[in-house]
Amino acid sequence: MAGNTGTYLIQGAAILGGDPTDLLVRDGIIAEIGQGLSADGATVIVAAGLVALPGMVDVHTHLREPGREDAETVETGTRAAALGGYTAVHAMANSTPVADTAGVVEQVYTLGQAAGWVDVRPVGAVTVGLAGEQLAELGAMADSRARVRMFSDDGMCVHDPVLMRRALEYVKAFDGVVAQHAQEPRLTAGAQMNEGDVSAVLGLTGWPAVAEESIIARDVLLAQHVGSRLHVCHVSTAGSVEIIRWAKERGIDVTAEVTPHHLLLTDDLVRSYDPVFKVNPPLRTDADVEALRAGLADGTIDVVGTDHAPHPSEHKECEWAQAAMGMTGLETALSVVQHAMIETGLMTWADFARVTSSAAAKIGRLADQGRPIEAGEPANLILVDPAARWTVDPSKMATMGRNSPFKGRELPGKVVATFFRGHPTVLDGALNTPHPDSAATPAGAA
Repeated sequence: MAGNTGTYLIQGAAILGGDPTDLLVRDGIIAEIGQGLSADGATVIVAAGLVALPGMVDVHTHLREPGREDAETVETGTRAAALGGYTAVHAMANSTPVADTAGVVEQVYTLGQAAGWVDVRPVGAVTVGLAGEQLAELGAMADSRARVRMFSDDGMCVHDPVLMRRALEYVKAFDGVVAQHAQEPRLTAGAQMNEGDVSAVLGLTGWPAVAEESIIARDVLLAQHVGSRLHVCHVSTAGSVEIIRWAKERGIDVTAEVTPHHLLLTDDLVRSYDPVFKVNPPLRTDADVEALRAGLADGTIDVVGTDHAPHPSEHKECEWAQAAMGMTGLETALSVVQHAMIETGLMTWADFARVTSSAAAKIGRLADQGRPIEAGEPANLILVDPAARWTVDPSKMATMGRNSPFKGRELPGKVVATFFRGHPTVLDGALNTPHPDSAATPAGAA
């Protein structure tokens, strides 16, 4: 548990968009909630017009370290996360070396603790080297200091049904979950974008929806057979939503995520041939976007996961066929979800808290994250100005990646403050300092 982090009096915040009230944060805990609170020596934060929400939890972040520090580091990625309103992120396993041993996941965990901006929970690989041939050290990673509970070969699909079954069976022993990148590799060989009218016009090899849907259908049946937890990464098609809805209606223990970019962007953007719009899974159609929004609103899709995937500029500023797949997302996720879901009337701020925090913490088994904003709870909080408008400028972001598909777009909502275990890592919309229990260098220091 965190040490003494000071006392903060937040005045007039609207918890989950409700009536304004005060929150007293002391020593990492929400000490009191009510009207007209006071506390000697407290730092006062005037929050009139701001919405108080639980700190966001990302189930799908690529921090690239170890091995790809030219794209991102745990330090830069977690600074971006704090600015975006996150207090916890799950770091995907496709680093170099792959996070397929206790040693590597412990390294990532230690780097996250040292940085001190958010909780970093490593995701362990399902198979050795993400090669899909033999199971990785699942038990050793689960028993390590990192206490891994989520396992994924994200970037690669566990396409062998026998291996997928064994992984689902194995993780049951420690209440783990297998997070599947649903993509049948034989149906997507050489694919460059969504298969449809636009790909036909552009002459680019198409990526059919069935490549995703067929793996999801197989895996929900495997999860039912084994009685284990399955999580589906970055759902992107209307058919996938229907399969997951069918599985949930039958009591199968499946959860799913959608990315912010799949809630807003479509394959029509590929007409520009701008590789910033090249992503895996690909941008789909307007009909898919509408189905994804409806699925998130009705609970079929459980959470928003950013799939934050930073790349060096030279890997994106090139011809389409050679460009890397992926988009940044940590610093724009809140605004995109507000735009796509709240401003359209599909969700409330309470719903937002569920899909960006509490449900995500439950999937990752993070006991101190995604908690209600109540007295006695850990003070992982954010304050959001829902009336703010800002124009996305990747050059001003904390992430090393400049590959934001929202460059130049005006988006709503801005994170004003982020409290991580009671300490303000972000104040007035800018980085403050990491948690004092960390060994990180304060923002702006030499």
